Amino acid sequence: MRGQIFFVLLAGLLALPGCAPTQHAVVQSTLGKASGSAEMERHIDEPGPVVLETINSADWAVPLSGVLNLKNPQAVQAGLKDRDEPIQVYAHVLRHPQYGNFLVDTGVAQSLVDDPAHAGVGWLVRKFMHLEKLQIRKSTEAILQDLGGKVDGVLLTHLHLDHITGMPAIPATVPLYADERELVVTGWKNMATQGTTDRLLAGKQPLQGWHFQPDPQHRFAGVIDVFGDGSVFAISVPGHTPGSVAYLVRSTQGPVLLTGDTCHTRWGWEHTVEPGDFTDDGARNLESLKALKALVAAHPKIAVRLGHQP
Repeated sequence: MRGQIFFVLLAGLLALPGCAPTQHAVVQSTLGKASGSAEMERHIDEPGPVVLETINSADWAVPLSGVLNLKNPQAVQAGLKDRDEPIQVYAHVLRHPQYGNFLVDTGVAQSLVDDPAHAGVGWLVRKFMHLEKLQIRKSTEAILQDLGGKVDGVLLTHLHLDHITGMPAIPATVPLYADERELVVTGWKNMATQGTTDRLLAGKQPLQGWHFQPDPQHRFAGVIDVFGDGSVFAISVPGHTPGSVAYLVRSTQGPVLLTGDTCHTRWGWEHTVEPGDFTDDGARNLESLKALKALVAAHPKIAVRLGHQP
């Protein structure tokens, strides 16, 4: 009888209309201008003005089936089985000589690890995230301290919780940017996480949504020149989430691609295997992954920094 009740409740949940990832206020972005892949690639191999630092904020372990599609023929042929997979939670620091300091994603706030309930992480999310496996290496608070507390914006790859776990440490005055589709496209999976996402964003600036225009060269779903000077490009790579974004940074050391969770793992990148259960649309994620790999193949100078592994 208990099992029957469970399945009735589950069927009822799945029949409900999906909800957006967050109910936090959303406005149109004041940053960035529409571009295209040809314009992005025009100067892609030339060093740019941005000083880029990738910081491992925390070590973690998650199911391999979440970060890698074990049903992909490549994974099946390799005999990969589900297990705990070591990953990292990153924050990327961009120092632009004109526009200031920006973070790509947020790392992990020490305050969230010390008291997740007070930071806004719901009990169900705490249970399934297994925060006891997460070990801080450099907290968001420490990252901000090194910047003198001066952050001019946060560029989000997407709104999954492990990419906004630094939010408790982000000052309330800091602008936040994401693809507008990430903020409004509904899905029933969001029902479990929307409350925690809302609490992590509570008191922060409204999310500024980018409106991607179609790429004239049809290589990506869209490209935005973030600062309008060709130094940083936001690339629409839907699949992992509807509004997933990768970033191409023309750093002082050369071009760097921040894939976000279009690819979590080194094995996934090397074998062109998309993420697994943590992804909304695996087929579309694989298309986006192939598009990023084609970009790197055409420009071998690009250094690739993946979502959760070196």
